Amino acid sequence: MELKQLQYFMAVCEELHFSRAAERMGVSAPNISQQIRALEEELGMLLFDRVGRKIALTDAGAILREHGTAVLGHLRQAGDAIADLKHKQGGAISIGVLPGDADLLFNALLLDFHRTYPQVSVSLLETMKVTEQVLDRSIDIGVAIGPIADERLTAIPLFREEFALAVNKQHPWADESAVPLAKLSSLKLVLFPGEHQCRRLLEQYCLEQGFRVKPHLETTTLASLLQMVEQGFGACVLPRLLLENLDRDGIRTLRLIQPTPSQDICLVYRSDRYVGYAMRTFIKTLRNYIEAAIRHAKIS
Repeated sequence: MELKQLQYFMAVCEELHFSRAAERMGVSAPNISQQIRALEEELGMLLFDRVGRKIALTDAGAILREHGTAVLGHLRQAGDAIADLKHKQGGAISIGVLPGDADLLFNALLLDFHRTYPQVSVSLLETMKVTEQVLDRSIDIGVAIGPIADERLTAIPLFREEFALAVNKQHPWADESAVPLAKLSSLKLVLFPGEHQCRRLLEQYCLEQGFRVKPHLETTTLASLLQMVEQGFGACVLPRLLLENLDRDGIRTLRLIQPTPSQDICLVYRSDRYVGYAMRTFIKTLRNYIEAAIRHAKIS
């Protein structure tokens, strides 16, 4: 069995389509089919059931996929470790975050990180599929919602994220320190769309209180939400840590109580991957940054 054959096999496992796997691997579909058949002949068993254009793993294919994942994972770790040794204090890291979280965790952090570690290359991606992309190795590390039950992933708790209400400074509630969640039922709201994690969490809490949120406006961007609040168009529910670390004179932050919407935020990466210098340094920097942001919010 050749390494290239194993890589072709794993690509077909993930795509369950020979043409897509071939395109992903940069070869022709007949070439990849020929290599898979040669592998099946060598092993003496079919690896895929082929029914028309559809394919599915056989029991033998499932066994090879399990061991193939381990083999390729070890090879990647070896390459990462050698690259880490070669570059010493350099390297690259790709990070996935949920839409909107970049504003909370990364805008200022990335600038400071680059100034301190200019030799480390960082790429940031906003995605609704953080854990999926960590698992398929399209990103190195992700900021996700806990708890994480998948044993293929290592999760590092970061903080408990609480949500608060943002209102215009002229709003009748602007001088309040906290409002019960149930009062949102009578409030004009601007929110993220329904598929956004922040919106889904809010809807879950509101349904438990016996009402549905009905926003007057939806937008996918944090900047638009904040602008609408500042202009008095409506109020918005956002992470309290984000709101308290913003420099927006036109917005007042009110705690939500009875209950307080909240969720656990954690850092995730594949348990079988090598954690090199770039990743270790970024994880340490991110945790220190969050601790400082939390201290600032408490002092303020």
